[in-house]
Amino acid sequence: MIRSSSRAVRSHTLLGTLSVIFLVPLVSLFFAALQPSGTFVQGFTVPDSWNWGNFVDAWRSAGLTSVFRSSFIIAAVVVPSAVLLASLAGYGLAILRPPGARPVRAAFLLGLAIPVEVVVIPLYYWFRDLGLSDTYTAVILAETALFLPFGTLWMMTNFEALPTELVEAARIDGASPLGVFRRVLLPLSWPSIATLAALIFMWSWNQFLLVLVLLQDPDKRTVPSGLSRFVGEYTTNVPLLAAATLMAVGPILAVYFAFQRTFVNGLLQGSVK
Repeated sequence: MIRSSSRAVRSHTLLGTLSVIFLVPLVSLFFAALQPSGTFVQGFTVPDSWNWGNFVDAWRSAGLTSVFRSSFIIAAVVVPSAVLLASLAGYGLAILRPPGARPVRAAFLLGLAIPVEVVVIPLYYWFRDLGLSDTYTAVILAETALFLPFGTLWMMTNFEALPTELVEAARIDGASPLGVFRRVLLPLSWPSIATLAALIFMWSWNQFLLVLVLLQDPDKRTVPSGLSRFVGEYTTNVPLLAAATLMAVGPILAVYFAFQRTFVNGLLQGSVK
């Protein structure tokens, strides 16, 4: 009993310490956003006056309406496309196991090791030759391909952790391969699918370099590029940048809190078969 109590105290102390470590930068960013516009902010500083108008000024100065619209358009297509393709590929590699599955799995593992900085310039010339330069289509195709290796391995691990008896029983009942996937495995994989969707949304929302190279039209840029408008050659308006940053991370926090329980279950699924 004493051991259990001491273990609980240590666990809560560790979790509380980690929570403070992660929350302090966010609170500091919030205080910086409320400082007078143009003020030099240093460290953790509580504002003397709360300048809520910085959020309105930041929204207008960075043109966040257009960049938010672009980010939502791209994420709204990338997330379901990447999740669907990853689920199908993971199902094929984990359950169907066609000839050549091992080389394909190795190719997906290799895809995880290739950074976006290596492929962004060839992608630019490739999309230009296809007539897709400066279009949402180019960014959507590139991001979907970029997130597919991780998504495939994620779903493959999820399907391998499910009881094989369910698949065998469905096959005995006459279910087709697509029927097994749609009626048996997908309902059981909702936590993993939701977690993957949340991760892909976060990565797509935060993508900077790929969008910067493939989209030259400022009105089509996404949220990270909008934040760069507050950074000048000689000065940076820190309060407005902090305000814009808080608004930029808002959708990510909203998605996380909306799927918090599902997110945790998805991370733990497969730890116990």
